[in-house]
Amino acid sequence: MLIESVDVLVSSPGRNFVTLRITTDDGLTGLGDATLNGRELAVAVYLSEHVVPLLVGRDAANIEDTWQYLYRGAYWRRGPVTMAAIAAVDTALWDIMAKAAKMPLYQLLGGRSRTGLLTYGHASGVDLPELFDSIREHLDEGYRAIRVQTGIPGLPSVYGVAHSSNAATGTGSGTDSRYDYEPARRGALPVEETWDTRAYLRHIPGVFEAVRSEFGPELTLLHDAHHRLTPIQAAKLGKSLEPYDLFWLEDVTPAENQSALRRVREHTTTPLAIGEVFNTIWDYRELFEEQLIDYVRSPVTHAGGITGLRRIFDFASIYQIKSGAHGPTDVSPVGLSAAIHLGIAIPNFGIQEYMQHSPATHEVFRTTYKFEGGMLAPSDAPGLGIEYDDEAAAGHPYERAYLPVNRLLDGTVHDW
Repeated sequence: MLIESVDVLVSSPGRNFVTLRITTDDGLTGLGDATLNGRELAVAVYLSEHVVPLLVGRDAANIEDTWQYLYRGAYWRRGPVTMAAIAAVDTALWDIMAKAAKMPLYQLLGGRSRTGLLTYGHASGVDLPELFDSIREHLDEGYRAIRVQTGIPGLPSVYGVAHSSNAATGTGSGTDSRYDYEPARRGALPVEETWDTRAYLRHIPGVFEAVRSEFGPELTLLHDAHHRLTPIQAAKLGKSLEPYDLFWLEDVTPAENQSALRRVREHTTTPLAIGEVFNTIWDYRELFEEQLIDYVRSPVTHAGGITGLRRIFDFASIYQIKSGAHGPTDVSPVGLSAAIHLGIAIPNFGIQEYMQHSPATHEVFRTTYKFEGGMLAPSDAPGLGIEYDDEAAAGHPYERAYLPVNRLLDGTVHDW
């Protein structure tokens, strides 16, 4: 089962995606997600110019050897571009192997450990009435866990708030923007947002007090600080949110300095989730060994594929740390499906993020996974259960887009 051809597919059905398709000499195809939001073409060129020539003629069954060949053989290791490229190859090969076995992918990973994956959706609003409406919409759709993001008084736009002035996508998809919220705006330059940490820290505890008062103690709530706090600010926020029983507080501070999380841990029992911008097991070593976090946020797409993320989850399980794979709509349905298959199989599953892709995206990516009763589950179709429609994709060419740049009130560039 030799690799006969490899295609790098770039399309933009509402947002930009990079997809790798590997075809074997016996006609099997596998798909992998290589999307890196705001830097898509960097991965596409890395694949087409440096990786694809290495793959043709290799045995598609040698998944581990191919992973090591691409990781160790390049000499320059790690980083989001490299690991997204490796992830795409790895996921596509797993897709092929499961199709060759005529099994859904999760069966090759050890079979089911659960019937479905608890998911959380994204509720947001510029003010409390709009936020409450968004929460109710999610509850009506069956979500049992909800991430809460809200506008901050005095700030014109805030990341994660779909109805804020910076959330318009310009995609013409005709869908509710909260499902396909795209912070990467199309244009010549990035949008620049303004941030005020003190205003945020004053406002957010009152938001969760209001949400708990309105929706009760049983609803599972999450919140994303999006790397914007110092360790002591993060500790303050975690402590102030303890009365509202969050499932997790996400990305409270940039965690490249992993020991910074010690300060947060010392001051709050609010569970912490970290890692959507991490891409190898080495990024987590200190966080795991010192038990500084509770949930792993890396997606299959940016962490070296199913092989890479499975290693991270297995390492995490030693310390009773669970999965919480990143699942925004800039992870394509291919990447989401891979996360669903992996989440069904691993013993230490925690929760799965699920932003619903737009109808335009689903015209290009034909999916078979199901969302029902707040749970995601894979189908029993062979492989990932995803098909890529080239004809539909041709109607959605790539458009350059940038994620925002964040500045403090005095103009200083800040974490985004």
